[in-house]
Amino acid sequence: MIQFYNLSMINCAIHCVGNKNKEDEIIISKKLLSLNNESNLNLKNYFLKPFVQKEEYYRLFHEKDKNLNEVYNYVSGIFDNPNSLYDESVFLAKHLYENSVHPKIKGGEFYVVYFKDCIINEETVDAVGLFKSENKDTFLKVYHSGDGFEIESQEGININKLDKGCLIFNTEREDGYVVAVVDNTNKGAEAKYWTDDFLGVRPRQDEFYNTRNLLTLCKDFVTKEMPNEFDMSKADQAELLNNSVKFFKENDSFDMEEFTNEVMAQPEIIESFNRYKDDYQQDRDIDIADNFTISNSALKKQASAFKRVINLDQNIQIVIKGNRSQIEQGEDENGRKFYKIFYSEES
Repeated sequence: MIQFYNLSMINCAIHCVGNKNKEDEIIISKKLLSLNNESNLNLKNYFLKPFVQKEEYYRLFHEKDKNLNEVYNYVSGIFDNPNSLYDESVFLAKHLYENSVHPKIKGGEFYVVYFKDCIINEETVDAVGLFKSENKDTFLKVYHSGDGFEIESQEGININKLDKGCLIFNTEREDGYVVAVVDNTNKGAEAKYWTDDFLGVRPRQDEFYNTRNLLTLCKDFVTKEMPNEFDMSKADQAELLNNSVKFFKENDSFDMEEFTNEVMAQPEIIESFNRYKDDYQQDRDIDIADNFTISNSALKKQASAFKRVINLDQNIQIVIKGNRSQIEQGEDENGRKFYKIFYSEES
């Protein structure tokens, strides 16, 4: 959890970074930004609001050595000497420009900001923020003129819509820092230029990471793999999904062996799940721990994606939330399939 109650914005540099492939310019400012109190407050809201609910974190990464990650080096220089923010911001802007080559990438203002006294996971640390504004909104300015009013349109940045950003917190330096990332503009292949090409981040393997990935693994195993190996109805799938979520809700920590014995239960299903888990991790280049503390926020987000609904034809749905024993499946003498549902009360 990130908190900004006592945070202060110390320094801010702005440069304009275009699309290199389109031969756009990169415009380097000659000095740090000078702000009054109102501008300082508005910019803090613009930069930080999207991060308030963030609980998914990353690390700055390089396949050979994290010191080869350029953002890691430049940001480390700022943490070592906050007065170097301007010089390091120039290097960061040039690094971003070199990676802005996809034809769909828009140019825009690039901000490098030093924040003091952020709170992350109950630890007070400084942070460096990297932000980019790519989209402009049209605003109407209404003003009194003589005995009437005039209206003119102006193009500017909507402070409620941050396009791209990241906060790099000065903690866990040896592991590539703790990093929070926002990208609200690009969702296709071009989106990777911010996270992969410029920042060079990988997910931080914490409780949120493990909980989210294990639940996704369970969902894929039950809905995609099991029907290929076992004779399983949609009602059986829904029951397994319910039991998976129930296990997470009823426990504070996760143990792989305990989970498979309680939820998967049957030896042949457990064996299949373990094989699928190994292939799943290898295919996606992830590593899910066998034991970890369960993240309630990750559980809440992932559980909502577990569809425990049986769709029959085009206009009938059965929602299964528990007690699979009250549902029977069959086929009549005419070959019509049916579900028989038992209940004690209706409302």
